[in-house]
Amino acid sequence: MRLIFAGTPEFAARSLAALVRAGHDIALVLTQPDRPAGRGLRLEPSAVKALAQERGLALFQPASLKDEETHARLRALGADAMVVAAYGLILPEPVLAIARLGAINIHASLLPRWRGAAPIQRAILAGDTRTGISIMHMDRGLDTGPVLAAESLPIAADDTSASLHDKLAELGARLIVTVLAQLEHTRLNPQPQPEAGASYAAKITKAEAEIDWSEAAPIIERKVRAFNPVPGASTTIDGTGLKIWRARVNTAEGAPGTILEAGAAGIVVACGTEALCVLELQRAGGKRLAAAQFLAGFPLAAGERLEFSAKTTI
Repeated sequence: MRLIFAGTPEFAARSLAALVRAGHDIALVLTQPDRPAGRGLRLEPSAVKALAQERGLALFQPASLKDEETHARLRALGADAMVVAAYGLILPEPVLAIARLGAINIHASLLPRWRGAAPIQRAILAGDTRTGISIMHMDRGLDTGPVLAAESLPIAADDTSASLHDKLAELGARLIVTVLAQLEHTRLNPQPQPEAGASYAAKITKAEAEIDWSEAAPIIERKVRAFNPVPGASTTIDGTGLKIWRARVNTAEGAPGTILEAGAAGIVVACGTEALCVLELQRAGGKRLAAAQFLAGFPLAAGERLEFSAKTTI
């Protein structure tokens, strides 16, 4: 097929690479403008832009898709379909209708579960045991279009947003190639989404990543995994910001936030119910370290207390 591809992060880049390998004609790649990144705030290309340049694909980075000049440019391509994956810009209705088969989205949840910006993190936070990829025809709503195909996978007990992202990115890349082959040679039967079970995956904020030690340990453990790698589950001790990267639930009890044990096996912190055994963490300006290495340079002792602070930054 002759395709327009719209996407920005690594999740989208894997699908673009799969479409190129499958022999599709990528008429144009749309991706967001370069953004400042890193300590120096240098402009960095998106993962999709880097791949498009590597493969010699035509590239377009509009700040929006609202103007008629952009619409005319896209119409002139004569695309069979527009494939969208984590693009990050709103597609106006005229753009949704530009390609012969419309706009087809690769979404990282089993719709209607977790419509919106952060389906991977929200699934982990909610304690979902399964998630997956939905390929849908886009309409004017937010991830509300009819589903062409879906495939699920389990969420492992130790999955972080990073590990689950990688699994879903590979699944999405494989499934979009399958769906396009079916659209090209047969007719799929899109299934309207039921409203029952629909939920909204709001964008993750840094404030959410602040650990409230009065919550139950299983909830905090899910936050640690959901906010790994971004923005990182955070807390403070004596004014020093800490990020917790890996932890497990412990059956100990105590006043929330109180360190109950601190040793090579981990740092046990009491929660609202049970406790969290912190296995990997990082202090402001430092590196991610296993608990034993961290304690060698930043000693902690039973009885000290971790705090909730919306001002924690690393």
